[in-house]
Amino acid sequence: MKPAPPADAVLPPYRGIALADIVLVDSAAAAAAAARALLAADAVGFDTESKPTFAKGEISTGPHLVQLATDAKAFLFPVDRLPSLDALKDVLESSRIRKVGFGLDSDVARLKAKLGIDARNVLDLAVALRGAGERNTVGARTAVARYFGQRLQKSKRASTSNWAQPRLSESQMRYAADDAQVALRVYRATQKPGTERQQAPSLAARLRHFLRKWFGRK
Repeated sequence: MKPAPPADAVLPPYRGIALADIVLVDSAAAAAAAARALLAADAVGFDTESKPTFAKGEISTGPHLVQLATDAKAFLFPVDRLPSLDALKDVLESSRIRKVGFGLDSDVARLKAKLGIDARNVLDLAVALRGAGERNTVGARTAVARYFGQRLQKSKRASTSNWAQPRLSESQMRYAADDAQVALRVYRATQKPGTERQQAPSLAARLRHFLRKWFGRK
């Protein structure tokens, strides 16, 4: 018997951010423009990426990339190539701007340890979206299925790639940008009364189809 696919396999794919809306912040001018856009927002999507460690006892030198997203754009800050940390510091330490993301504990700790940036007004959706009595955190994939009735596809190859390399690939840029912006989109959805209830019938119907297909259940 072949293994059953994930429960969200029958859902349509989540369409991520367009490459044209991803901004690589690698100059003073780009940093200034990014800061203007981000400081004008009430909330931004937030995540970081670090070069993976594979050897036992190896300590991460990350973060190597910081991602911040508005509703329209995603800004990628390659830490080791930034002319200055001022733009990142101004946005992340702002108590007015809410920073939203999934599983942010290690991201916040690494920013403090490596860059001396003390991120404020941070909302970890992995914890905030848990229902009453739930102990497990909620991942981005689950949240996208819940609120949008769509399937979030995440590339393991991209997630374990070298985020410290001088030039990021297109797949890395898309992966990193989506990580930040999908969090903001989910956050926006939670602020609209009835959003989850509106999506639930469609999602429930798709899951019933999944159960009938793979398990013969009605």
